[in-house]
Amino acid sequence: MGVEKMQLGSREEKRCEEVTWGGFAGELKKVGCLAAPMVVATVSQYLLQVASVVMVGHLGQVSLSAVAIATALTNVTGFSLLVSLLLFSNSCHERLAGGLETLCGQAYGAHQYGKLGIYTYSATISLALVCLPICLLWIFMDKLLILIGQDPLIAHEARNYSIWLIPGLYGSAILKPLVRYLQTQSLIFPMLISSLIILGLHIPICWSLVFKLELGNVGAAVAISISSWLNVVLLVLYVKYSSACEKTRMSFSKDAFFVMGEFFHFAVPAAVILKWWSCELLTLLSGLLPNPKLESSILAICLTITTLHFTIPYGLGAVASTRVSNELGAGNPQAARVAVWAVMFLAIIETTVVSTTLFCCRYVLGYAYSQRQANCGQRCSNGSSDLSLHCHGQHTRSSFWLVPCLPCTLFSLICFSHAFKSYSTLLSIITGLTNWKKQANKARERIFEGPSSVENRSELNEPKRISDEVVTN
Repeated sequence: MGVEKMQLGSREEKRCEEVTWGGFAGELKKVGCLAAPMVVATVSQYLLQVASVVMVGHLGQVSLSAVAIATALTNVTGFSLLVSLLLFSNSCHERLAGGLETLCGQAYGAHQYGKLGIYTYSATISLALVCLPICLLWIFMDKLLILIGQDPLIAHEARNYSIWLIPGLYGSAILKPLVRYLQTQSLIFPMLISSLIILGLHIPICWSLVFKLELGNVGAAVAISISSWLNVVLLVLYVKYSSACEKTRMSFSKDAFFVMGEFFHFAVPAAVILKWWSCELLTLLSGLLPNPKLESSILAICLTITTLHFTIPYGLGAVASTRVSNELGAGNPQAARVAVWAVMFLAIIETTVVSTTLFCCRYVLGYAYSQRQANCGQRCSNGSSDLSLHCHGQHTRSSFWLVPCLPCTLFSLICFSHAFKSYSTLLSIITGLTNWKKQANKARERIFEGPSSVENRSELNEPKRISDEVVTN
């Protein structure tokens, strides 16, 4: 009798691990419903920066070059850092936000709603503390840029732009945790509406500050800071008064200080996003070329276009993080695995469509940023065609901008191409070999603070082993 039960349990477990096309299609539909508004919201947020660069580009090469270099340095040392810290298990302002995404997602999946508020408060405090040394760096940015050989005029303009981005940096320190807080609950539409409203306000505000009030570069930075805080206000009002956040909404607790160590433990490894740094490093190196004003402005146009494309897979990655962390926290490892492959399928389709579109429009995209023939036309089209390779993770031909020596260029081409192919291959192997059941157990142990807690709560909080939409009956 006992043997029959063991065999029956083994057959049940094996059957549960089988996934049908219908189950995959169901998960694909679920992911698509979350991904579409999330991608639009992510792109809308990045368009704030694009709109500012577009308007500054019509002021002249010096202004565009200064904003390009300032944006590169502020992204590397500030905004990208915060995002990564919030995304730690999935993917420095952007990088610090990464720890929160996993913790909140697993807590929500395990129905530990109170912990979402604690984690969000903890992340906000942590990011605000990280902003302090970043601000000092931005204030003295001109001296740093001149030290590494940048044009003094461009360095001075870049410093002015960065200083007026500091209020926006603190706005992002609050905004990023709020976005992860809503995202892990699949509350995507509030972020979508908020992002579209802010984008609609940002364009006239930026145009007025840059051209009407003649603030130039500073006006573009002020507009970004204003838009960041307006976005914070809208989302805070939604969290405070919406019934959808009733379960997870809580007042500030001193427990937020106690989990800061856990937050940084998971978040700091994600703060090292070398691919992001390598892209921004190209902009800084372009300032060392014989004609830095022209070369920096051209590269700024190319990288702004390609980064705009990268926001789409980042949106898909955010959805993948939400689905996977929710399912792992709920104890559904198979559903988490299927969610990963569903998002990968969407990413392949998106890459193909965007790469083709970017290549076909390569001759006209540059004119949105500048009317100067030297900044557009063939030179930008060459950059755009190269940047279509970015869609496949190959940062190869960008080396031609920086290295005049053919042997060095060929060496860089081969190294970058093979490096990113190997990187993608390794990630695919790791994903394919992941023990999802083990990851689900680890997630629930983390949320319930130990294996014993999981066993004690199993009867009160028993998850569905696998979603009906994912597995066969």
